[in-house]
Amino acid sequence: MPRPIALLFLLATLLLGTGCEQARYTYHYVPGRTAILRGGYAFPPPDAPPEVAAAIAAGNRIAGLPYRYGGGHGSFVDSGYDCSGSASFVLREAGLMHGCMISKEFRRYGHAGEGDWINVYAKNGHVFLAVAGVRFDTGWTDGSEGPQWTTIDRPASGCVIRHPEGL
Repeated sequence: MPRPIALLFLLATLLLGTGCEQARYTYHYVPGRTAILRGGYAFPPPDAPPEVAAAIAAGNRIAGLPYRYGGGHGSFVDSGYDCSGSASFVLREAGLMHGCMISKEFRRYGHAGEGDWINVYAKNGHVFLAVAGVRFDTGWTDGSEGPQWTTIDRPASGCVIRHPEGL
């Protein structure tokens, strides 16, 4: 096979094999590793790393607030949050990032692939987190919009999965 065609074939194989279009959040309860949800709030497993407990505490502080486009970007503490403002708030409060990112910037956050405790699902136009196995998202939940915890499975077509170093 001529070199340019072989390179194109290799690139196509790699892109199709990454599973980006197959990405999906699926809830799995794992004793000692999965947060518990009660009354809209998440509670970390007893042996969760401090950053995970801090991320859950941060999510609990804004859970239930309304969805507001641009919310969380102009002011870290806001009256409503969009998807990237929510993800930025949680990760920043856990000491896992500085500042704020828009959804497509999360495609380059941290390290590629799934982590052990925190996963970032990001594409151009949306981002959500899975922290200790439970999803923190502004949509695809119980019908209401705004940051909230849920165990409802969701497709994540077009998303890449990233994670903070060591988590």
